[in-house]
Amino acid sequence: MPRASRDQIGGLHGDRIKVAVSAPPVDGAANEAVRIALAKALGVSKSQVEVIHGQKGRQKTLAVCGDPGLLSAKAKALVGNSDQRS
Repeated sequence: MPRASRDQIGGLHGDRIKVAVSAPPVDGAANEAVRIALAKALGVSKSQVEVIHGQKGRQKTLAVCGDPGLLSAKAKALVGNSDQRS
């Protein structure tokens, strides 16, 4: 969600993690903001997060380098109760 009032991660939108960023979807600014927000939330450097699909769309697929078990646990903590879908 570009142009949100603040950067925020949490919850699910379908089967994807919902990420709101204040950056506009212009010249890759929103993609960069998503990378930075997700990296911070997962405790990795932004160079470890890459948008691999959906650079120009609202639904993105990102690759995150790091310990799969640790990243999975952190991602589950971000979404909270996965039974609540928006």
